[in-house]
Amino acid sequence: MSNGFLSPAEIAQLAVEVGEKKAKEAWWKLLILGILAGAFIALGFLVDIRVTASLPDSLASIKSLIGGAVFPVGLMLVVIAGAELLTGNMMTVPIAVHAGRASIGGLVYNWFWVLIGNLLGSLFVAGAFGIGAHLLTADPFKATVIAIATAKAKLAFGPTILSAIGCNWLVCLAVWMAYGAKDIVSKIFAIWFPIMTFVAIGFQHVVANMFVLPAGLWVGADYSWGKIIEEWCGAFIGNAIGGWIFTALAYYLVYLTKSRREA
Repeated sequence: MSNGFLSPAEIAQLAVEVGEKKAKEAWWKLLILGILAGAFIALGFLVDIRVTASLPDSLASIKSLIGGAVFPVGLMLVVIAGAELLTGNMMTVPIAVHAGRASIGGLVYNWFWVLIGNLLGSLFVAGAFGIGAHLLTADPFKATVIAIATAKAKLAFGPTILSAIGCNWLVCLAVWMAYGAKDIVSKIFAIWFPIMTFVAIGFQHVVANMFVLPAGLWVGADYSWGKIIEEWCGAFIGNAIGGWIFTALAYYLVYLTKSRREA
């Protein structure tokens, strides 16, 4: 460690240790922490909608920037307060697999329980706060969530995958840099800018979409649960590629292949 933060090679070693632990964690802990992460990401999306909904469409770029600036609170809570987020685990568990410290079975086990937890947490925020507390049931919030959700639901499968690759490349880089930071303020800045970037661009995040697509449907958007599941599948595939291939495998090859051969 130098200058108060870890080098990329040191982050790679830490990511392997984190991924190894995640692949062996008790299922009920993964489920509880997964529920928290799903809720945290949904809360980030909810505040995005609440602060941008009244801005006119002529300020679309400004709306994207402001929404992107507040959305990262979700990942800040995941990383700093503690939770299990599927998209981050699409980097940490695979790098542990490549390093020989976790198995494919452990990866599937982790992803399964975290996915279920993320879905439950996302649906809770959408139902309890978005609908139950009427935070998304009246305009301009209703119109905004319908517009966002409809655009995601109607995006073709191939473009959804490509968009999701870009999303989780940035998300995993945010997690990667947060691992390298040694204090909370540094972790916040490490998370903030990559997440703001993916949100402002409009990339597809499977867990965020577990919140916005059901919320949109429940307030009157014109698509089906079948379309929601199709979009989730495309986002899952793309997020997995972005986390595993673009981040975990790339950094494993650069920073860990030599050390593994020596071991």
